Amino acid sequence: MKSTVETLGPTRVRLAIEVPFAELEPTLRKAYREVAQQVSIPGFRRGKVPAAVIDQRIGRDAVLNEAVQEVIPQQLVAAIQQHEVRTLGRPEVDNVEIDDGQPLRFTAEVDIRPEITLPELSEISVTVDAATVEEREIDQEVASLRERFATLKTVERAAATGDYVQLDLAATVAGEPVTGGTATNLSHEVGSDSLLPGLDDVLVGMSAGDQTTFQTPLVAGEHAGQEADVRVSVRTVKEKALPPLDDDFAQLASEFDTLEELRADAQQRLSRRARARQLFAARDKVLAELVGRSGVPAPEGVVRDEVAHRKEHLTEELQRIGRSLSDYLELEGKTEAEMDAELAEAAAEGVKIQLLLDSVAEAQQVEASDDEFGQEVVGRAQQAGVEPQQFYDQLVRSGAAAAVYADVRRSKTLSLLLERVTVTDPEGNPVRVDSVDEPAGSPDQPA
Repeated sequence: MKSTVETLGPTRVRLAIEVPFAELEPTLRKAYREVAQQVSIPGFRRGKVPAAVIDQRIGRDAVLNEAVQEVIPQQLVAAIQQHEVRTLGRPEVDNVEIDDGQPLRFTAEVDIRPEITLPELSEISVTVDAATVEEREIDQEVASLRERFATLKTVERAAATGDYVQLDLAATVAGEPVTGGTATNLSHEVGSDSLLPGLDDVLVGMSAGDQTTFQTPLVAGEHAGQEADVRVSVRTVKEKALPPLDDDFAQLASEFDTLEELRADAQQRLSRRARARQLFAARDKVLAELVGRSGVPAPEGVVRDEVAHRKEHLTEELQRIGRSLSDYLELEGKTEAEMDAELAEAAAEGVKIQLLLDSVAEAQQVEASDDEFGQEVVGRAQQAGVEPQQFYDQLVRSGAAAAVYADVRRSKTLSLLLERVTVTDPEGNPVRVDSVDEPAGSPDQPA
């Protein structure tokens, strides 16, 4: 086998490979055996059909093509190893030339890991918001808890925003009932906009026993996109009664004896969230700064595959809730081209971050230990609801174990980055990024 490599850009090369016909002979004989097992020719037992008969009945070109399909990946891997090409993504094979008795020739383009010049980490500094908690935030936290212990009291008056109503709904299109368009004794918060567009507008001012009809567009089902007439009947109107903010409420809603202790606990929880936001902000800003300074390019093929993966995942998620991609685009008010551009931008940023972290890991000799890898596998197995050994076996069979290891390594590398760079608040005070646990999740990575 002879091969050459041509650099097409900082992230892509083209391999030109030539394989002497003699090197194809073992694979060609194997292809004849496999074809002989697949065909049924009168006068010959399956698997015992001579090559000459296969050539006559099936055609030597078909057998030669089958052999070539097996040889190309093997020779491509050999060429990649020979030239020490650090590939990313899938090679794209082209220009395949094969004639009986002549060498096999083909080319393959593939994305490669670019050479990245890393800045001195100690020279990197970023500023993040201070992790402060204002009194109004504590008030909101306590108010949210108070809402959970509210009670509903029936009132003899018209409904207003914030009230709860028990109601019946019945939808028709052109006078015909809509399948699944009838509901009885629903509880609904007026103003929450959680049921049908336009419903809250008509509910304000209605009292128990009142009935009216309004129009609303249907977003799913056989009448999706059509206007439906919806009859709404109010059974009861209830207002929300909040418990007094006192020590009794603290004892009812928490393990604390006093409202002051409850508020102090809320302040602590908000402080932890604020510090976590600092860490997220520091992570994002440090990565952005390093990517910008390093000029990390995004391999087009890898980005293209990642966009396709994300789009496929989005489509599957929409299908699970009975929506289509066109429904989603209409709701978002964007075209498919605009969505593709957004996905490409996000995917490119994720790929750049992955390449940057891998380069830092190599430069700083960061490796994930067996225990760290094992903990990651156990965590993912728990999320998937399977036994760790079973999950690990699936990773090995699918070839995904290396990707999980890479994720663990990148997570360690990110922690190293946050230790080495300077992070301050707007007043110049140092921010300890190790003062809180790193938030779950990692920078956006290609799948």
